Amino acid sequence: MKTDIKSMDKPQLEAYVTQVLGEKAFRAGQLYSWMHLKLAESFDEMTDLPLQFRDRLKRECGLVTLQTAGKYVSGIDGTVKYLFMLPDGNIIESVLMKYKHGNSVCISSQAGCRMGCRFCASTLDGLQRQMTPSEMLDEVYRIQRDSGERVSNVVVMGTGEPLDNYDNLISFIRILSSPGSLNISQRNITVSTCGIVPRIYDLAQLQLQITLAISLHAADDETRRGIMPVARVYSIDDILKACRFYYSKTGRRITFEYSLISGVNDSVSDADRLADLLKGLNCHINLIPVNPIHERDYRQSSRQDIAKFKTVLEKKGRNVTIRREMGRDIQAACGQLRKQYADSHLGQS
Repeated sequence: MKTDIKSMDKPQLEAYVTQVLGEKAFRAGQLYSWMHLKLAESFDEMTDLPLQFRDRLKRECGLVTLQTAGKYVSGIDGTVKYLFMLPDGNIIESVLMKYKHGNSVCISSQAGCRMGCRFCASTLDGLQRQMTPSEMLDEVYRIQRDSGERVSNVVVMGTGEPLDNYDNLISFIRILSSPGSLNISQRNITVSTCGIVPRIYDLAQLQLQITLAISLHAADDETRRGIMPVARVYSIDDILKACRFYYSKTGRRITFEYSLISGVNDSVSDADRLADLLKGLNCHINLIPVNPIHERDYRQSSRQDIAKFKTVLEKKGRNVTIRREMGRDIQAACGQLRKQYADSHLGQS
């Protein structure tokens, strides 16, 4: 098996280049720049490396480059949804969203997901495998290269549970935010989790400056257990204790994501409970009108109910916004296009 050098941070790459390949240390710097700043798709592009060195890299090393299996552009807001094929043929999704403050990319962290959240299409076919740091990085790189515009914000909120792929996630963040790469500020990187409590504590100890987003989606354990199987393992109280510890270590305000599902978690009393639950915690609440999927009977809350929910939170002094829906006409919600692609291609085989 070829060595995945694109998943190495700079010190690891330097050790590999000098100790294994027997090259001078500055070659590692050149190689790192080609992979993570110039976003090279092949070793042949690395023209300032000696031909003999490039030939050896081809023989012994892999340069992970994702192939585009589909690209869909929203006619509503210009959101672009990508289907990327991993080297083993698995399909994952990434999304480019253009804002006035810059371009934001939402990436996947796993091929599939085993968390089983009932409103999410990503988990319907289970988990195929973990993604490597190089594969996660290349989602960003392919999109920046394809768009010709700099990516300034990255959200790990696509297919998969990032904290279920913890070590690869941390490597991804460190490389993406390192000098000599795209050097995206950690403050512009958001990681979303359904609440893997032990990993939240682990993440806190690293004191990274990323934004942690918690997929909460309910203000009581009973309702949450009906929506998210992970709630059978970790209670809301467990999650909030971990969040307070995270804030004490990092000083970073936490985001709570709350998908509003009609008749399930969108009542005024739900809003009251949520406001009381988060009292005293430095946080932001992001209300998300749920995206309906064919395999579930959940319906999106009405505009009136969403507005009432927001008003209750604001009256109790909570910081809250309603997430702008983007790319609805191209099925930009997590997992929808990926599943559609997989179903259609399996049907042909």
